[in-house]
Amino acid sequence: MGDPKGLADQNSNDVTSALTGLSAGSFIASPVGQRPAFEIGAIVASRYEVLALLGEGGMGAVYKTHDRELDRVVALKVIRPELASNPAIAQRFKQEIILAREVTHRNVVRIYDLGESEGTKFVTMEFVEGETIAEVLKRRGKLPPAGAAAIMRQVCEGLAAAHATHIVHRDLKPANLMCGPDGRIIIMDFGLARDAAGDGLTQSGTVLGTVDYMSPEQARGQTVDARSDLFAVGLIFYELLTGKRPFSAESAVATLVKRSQERAKPPSTIEPTLPPAVDDIVMHCLETDPAKRYQAATEILAELEAWQRGTRVSAHTISRRLRARLRWWHAAVPALVALVVLAVLLVPLLRLKPEAQHPPLSVLVADFTNHTGDAVFDGTLEPMFNVALEGASFVNAFDRGEARQLAGKLPNPTNKLDEQAARLIAVSQGISAVVTGSLSRRGDGYKISVETLDSRTGNSIASADAMAANKDELLQTIPKLAAPIRKALGDTTPESVQFNEVSGAFTAASMEVVHQEAIGMNQQFAGKFQEALQSFSKAAELDPNFARAYSGMAAMALNLDRQKDAEKFIKLAMEHEDRMTERERYRNRGLFYAATGNWQKCVEENTQLVNRYPAERVGETNLANCLAELRDIPKAVEAARRVVEIAPKAAFYRLNLSFLSSCNGDFRAGEREARAALQLNPASEVGHLILAEAQLGQGEIAQAEESYHQLEKISALGASMAAMGLADLAVYQGRFAEAVRTLEQGAAADLAAHRPEVAANKFSALAHADLWRQQPQPAIKAAERALANSQEVSVRFQAARIFAEGGKLAKAQELAAGLGSELQSEPQAYAKIVQGKVALGRGDAPGAIKALNEANRLLDTWIGHFELGRAYLQAGAFVEADSEFDLCLKRQGEALELFMDDVPTYGIFPSVYYYQGRVREGLKSPNFVNSYRAYLNIRSQGGEDPMLSEVRRRVGQ
Repeated sequence: MGDPKGLADQNSNDVTSALTGLSAGSFIASPVGQRPAFEIGAIVASRYEVLALLGEGGMGAVYKTHDRELDRVVALKVIRPELASNPAIAQRFKQEIILAREVTHRNVVRIYDLGESEGTKFVTMEFVEGETIAEVLKRRGKLPPAGAAAIMRQVCEGLAAAHATHIVHRDLKPANLMCGPDGRIIIMDFGLARDAAGDGLTQSGTVLGTVDYMSPEQARGQTVDARSDLFAVGLIFYELLTGKRPFSAESAVATLVKRSQERAKPPSTIEPTLPPAVDDIVMHCLETDPAKRYQAATEILAELEAWQRGTRVSAHTISRRLRARLRWWHAAVPALVALVVLAVLLVPLLRLKPEAQHPPLSVLVADFTNHTGDAVFDGTLEPMFNVALEGASFVNAFDRGEARQLAGKLPNPTNKLDEQAARLIAVSQGISAVVTGSLSRRGDGYKISVETLDSRTGNSIASADAMAANKDELLQTIPKLAAPIRKALGDTTPESVQFNEVSGAFTAASMEVVHQEAIGMNQQFAGKFQEALQSFSKAAELDPNFARAYSGMAAMALNLDRQKDAEKFIKLAMEHEDRMTERERYRNRGLFYAATGNWQKCVEENTQLVNRYPAERVGETNLANCLAELRDIPKAVEAARRVVEIAPKAAFYRLNLSFLSSCNGDFRAGEREARAALQLNPASEVGHLILAEAQLGQGEIAQAEESYHQLEKISALGASMAAMGLADLAVYQGRFAEAVRTLEQGAAADLAAHRPEVAANKFSALAHADLWRQQPQPAIKAAERALANSQEVSVRFQAARIFAEGGKLAKAQELAAGLGSELQSEPQAYAKIVQGKVALGRGDAPGAIKALNEANRLLDTWIGHFELGRAYLQAGAFVEADSEFDLCLKRQGEALELFMDDVPTYGIFPSVYYYQGRVREGLKSPNFVNSYRAYLNIRSQGGEDPMLSEVRRRVGQ
């Protein structure tokens, strides 16, 4: 590990950064008589005029200079000539610019150039007026929590940008954090940084960095990753809050040992007034085991933002598409409505506040005890009580179906949600309160009682009871019972207003109507969509004015891919909007726009819903879905991330965030979230599929293949999905014969198992594999078999593309006409793409380009830009083609699943490099060979690609 005295001395002289914020890094005290490299007024490299010496150390100096060429002030950092001759030091100096230039973010110092003047190497970078955080601490001692959090938020934002490009800083400390006059925080000095994805300059067993801010694994000389930087975040945050460092001992070695073996004392032991949430964030950063820390800077950001908003959340599909990972939900179902994890007991929240300022609150309604012996009450009143509670915008009812599944996994499994089971689940899920209830006969009438308990202590928070003359009158008592509970939770809405808001929603022809709807909700959560549709339909038959039954039917029709039925049912629901709560109206309108394919209005409606009702999981989930339909993937990721922040222990939502993150090109985040979901639900077929896709996006071929093989073992459906994935992987690498065999066998198995639509997807993939083998006739036959088994929009579009490629232009045009006649923008966009390909097949490049541009205006799809690039290439419009293929590369994650339907399509992606090579060759770009080589690196693995010989010839091989 080196001389501990040397480490201590280095640390003691570390805070030598000047106004630029460029810390001296590994600089030590200047030797006596050592002269600066440049004099004031000197001109460096015929360009930089030295204005001032800002900092100096044993390795070099930092100057304020004027860049005459660009007329701006820059910082210039030099390395002494006698040290530059040391290859390791010179390489580390060069690494600083190479790595730092990879990161472009307002909270990371901008590196401009690397140069040399009269034997002195230098790097120029952004000049920032201000002071380092080390100097702030020296001047102020400590900061208030809000000020410290504001600094750490910016640090985490900068780190998130660096980590996204696989850069680990490894020497994060107050002296390397610059505070500008506008409050902007800038991370400085990447001299010890390394590319976490590469070999780096230092390997396991080598210790570099500043001892007081090292993570335990870094101090042990082990290989570090982004989580090591997050440990340093905790140390800095601790110091900002308390003015002290959490670990101290007589020597550097003792400090490191202590840090590796002991858990830090919470900062609140020094500053007792610190908010518990802030205390928790710091301690989570300082876990000695990296696996127990935050896994990404974005997780710390989420918790800081939640605390600053006044909430405390843990950081930790549409028609057919997205359906296996996300479903449309019955709008009245409190299922999948927000779970907010509160780190404190409920009691402090009981102070009355204006609703708009109240933090979101989660409640679990347990099974009411039915003393009447009448089965019509079993599980019937509880969902209605959820609806009444959710009249308060900050209250969210935890899904009882999900809770029942969790009850089956308790140490003493049960299928009941009695008080004990409900409290255990509530504590494990971070739910603050549990509502229990009972129903009994009183003469000819009924008595219903409810009580709200603190989930941790079991103490009573509020209780209420009411009498009803008959069964049907019981429904009208629910809002009355909920009113005192809502008040105790912090709702200031007058009871008279509460009753007016929900009275219509609690009107039904009979208790049997509500009972049938409750049965449908349970079936929906169990994934029994057909049975749920029948139960909701029966409720509608019993009461044709019961709005909630129709919205349930609409959601199930969407999940069963019955688009027209869904549209009809949701319209029937909206005819009875007077029988809905405000929250239900928002959800149902959003569902209506989803059913009709009006994704923009779907976004608008769900945005209003989540703004009006904080932590609304249904709204956020459907908002993410609608944004994904519009191909606004970055915003879809944001919405999906908010759902995970609300419900970190729901595998369901992490899968959606995983997939959308990969679609957005952040494959590492996709892998991280997929693994988190699989920890929660190891038997998830979709989880293994999404994990494999994220790995493939990172070029981890062997890992992706292994994930697909794991998927094979889960179930018959998993084996079918794995066959599709393995074939896609084979196509990606150019192993076409293997892909064809896998797809033929997989399709046969699907047909034998009566899964024709699944087989159709394999026939479509088989057709494309045959095209890549330059065998158009088998490709056309495979496309025809796909159509014979499914009329899905994606299948028709894929078949039309095959026909156009194979010269069957009339067939392609016929399919395009059918797609174009549909009302939704997606099939209309696909129709335009096919028309463009047909025009291209007829030699009409201008007509093709026009049709393809129209397609992209209808819907901004990856495949639309890919085909447009090919059309521009054929027309000789190289600049325009280059733009399209460049966009395809930037949006490569969308190629994982072109139709977002759990059908991998990444095999198409390598062809972008081939066409980009053709374009850049046409542009006479000297680097055109790089694109061809990228293609060869991928497709030459199989050695079967007929285009390999052409590409090799073009690169001169």
